[in-house]
Amino acid sequence: MRFWCGLALLAAVGVVQAADGEYLLNAAGCVTCHTAESGPPLAGGRAFTTPYGTFFSPNITPDRDTGIGTWSRTQFIAALKHGTAPDGAAYYPVFPYASYRRMSDQDAAAIYTYLQSTEPRRRPNLEHDLPWWLGRWMMKPWQWWMLDPIEPTPGTNDPTIERGRYLVDALGHCGECHTPRDWAGVMLRQSHYLAGSKQGPDGEAVPNITTDRSNGIGKWDADDLQYFLETGALPNGDYAGGLMTDVIDNSTSKLTAADRKAMAAYLKSVPAVATP
Repeated sequence: MRFWCGLALLAAVGVVQAADGEYLLNAAGCVTCHTAESGPPLAGGRAFTTPYGTFFSPNITPDRDTGIGTWSRTQFIAALKHGTAPDGAAYYPVFPYASYRRMSDQDAAAIYTYLQSTEPRRRPNLEHDLPWWLGRWMMKPWQWWMLDPIEPTPGTNDPTIERGRYLVDALGHCGECHTPRDWAGVMLRQSHYLAGSKQGPDGEAVPNITTDRSNGIGKWDADDLQYFLETGALPNGDYAGGLMTDVIDNSTSKLTAADRKAMAAYLKSVPAVATP
């Protein structure tokens, strides 16, 4: 009897982790990046045009030949948080592990559990279209040289703002698009955090989302931000375009109202920085 009760408990825990994992997967924007236009969900193939070439997202369904069906939980966390492939190679930083490394191991594991419960999709990964000199072998030295230890954050006594910080910085990885980079592709977090970028992952300019009143969201109130994250509607009546449309459809609109409120509260606390 105890044996069967134990199995039932383990099964129930797995269901809860998968449910939590689906929510976290949405918060982390995985569907947007890993689904090609008109392609099967999470099977990869979406192109991202960058100053360094065109990258194609991989298949993260549990297909054993073309996806992550043979990966262990430990291997998945190493990839997600540290940019290390199961074979030990380093991923290009177009995969936002520079932000995901701020994610808790528990949340990363829940995403893994959910992904392993999704439908396997057989879809071979596409080769990146990169200049000849930009080889994968360069990424280990890049990680060692360019990725500093995660800087301590001042923190607040406001749990809503701290939840928003986690959603924006770790799960939502908003800085990956909204923070400009130096010549080596490293985000300028210290000087231009969320100040916008002239060229985002789709080749278009990305707006300033600091509280700068001239170029950022300083004139927006928290309700404006929450409504934008839910619907994509701007305060002037226009709507978000480009990649942000997919981010809202596949990610922020699927969050709870409390989490969108937390993101808005955190963004309203970010100091104003002029667009570079």
